[in-house]
Amino acid sequence: MKAKSIIGLLEDLAPPSLQESYDNSGLMCGDANMEIGAALLSLDCTEEVLDEAIEKGANMIICHHPLIFGGLKSISGKNEVERCLIKAIKNDVLIYSIHTNLDNVKDGVNKKICDVLGLKDPRILKPKSDLLRKLSFFVPKKDIEKVRTAVFEAGAGEIGNYSHCSFNVLGEGTFRANEGADPHLGKIGEVHKEEELRVEVILPGHLQQKVVASLKMNHPYEEVAYDLYPLTNSWQEVGSGMIAELDKEMELIDFLKEVKSRLKCGCVRHTKAHKSTVKKVAVCGGSGSFLLRDAISKGADVFITADFKYHQFFEAESKIVIADVGHFESEQFTADLIQEYLQEKIPNFATYLSESRTNPIHYL
Repeated sequence: MKAKSIIGLLEDLAPPSLQESYDNSGLMCGDANMEIGAALLSLDCTEEVLDEAIEKGANMIICHHPLIFGGLKSISGKNEVERCLIKAIKNDVLIYSIHTNLDNVKDGVNKKICDVLGLKDPRILKPKSDLLRKLSFFVPKKDIEKVRTAVFEAGAGEIGNYSHCSFNVLGEGTFRANEGADPHLGKIGEVHKEEELRVEVILPGHLQQKVVASLKMNHPYEEVAYDLYPLTNSWQEVGSGMIAELDKEMELIDFLKEVKSRLKCGCVRHTKAHKSTVKKVAVCGGSGSFLLRDAISKGADVFITADFKYHQFFEAESKIVIADVGHFESEQFTADLIQEYLQEKIPNFATYLSESRTNPIHYL
């Protein structure tokens, strides 16, 4: 199948607009129209991973961390990023990254960590704001079901675990069709009154174009009256980190040993115990120190993440246990997550989990 079809599925899971401003998720190199025979899935794209893809006959690499993160002024092979690009282009291997957009969705990297650790009822730790829109439109009463259903099917009207959410008010609309118009109701030159409903729905900003297009396509009027409003509300389905709970309270030391085992850590760097047991756990794949205050405010007993600096450990202040498991260790199951998703969506498409260990950190 074409690369753009696979990319489309990945971007349904984690829309590119949800990545952080500093990020560079998306197509690193390659033609989106090229035919893909198989994909290799990896946390990072390294020369070793590229060699593995070529050997396995996989002409697409899907990685979590972007191969190109900063700007490139030349591609001469002077470092690994440039050598990877040269090798990928020479061998017709497409490279696609799905990074912080996959971190920020409810079924992404942090949900996978919760699953691996056996945590229940995961919720976004720090939901994002300013990503939602409110659409208000007017439709004749007799056409309400068709138009409202079309808007729902395009992705509007979802709030948490509820779908088809809308607010509807009955009123009277007036208009006069002028010369050159082709009115669905009323006559040219005459003021027409029509019983209409004002419908309000919430939608993600990245679906705005799709929802409005569906509204216009299914609306009976030649000119559709609608309003779009930006919302500052927090979007509980999108954001950084997750907070979840254990089925049963555990002794802290036993829980940390379980974390080390399940995440295959060389070690777990952690702060002193402020209490002897654990029930509520916050997680963040990769560098999560920016979420420490959120984890504390949400009442987490332990915060599992990576890349804490020495002085940042003091900020636990006996309010929480920071458990730094390592960057690679916290995100290593991301490739499994992508494979499970693609196998569900396109079961006849070949995907391979990379056997290359890309973690640059080793433990004695």
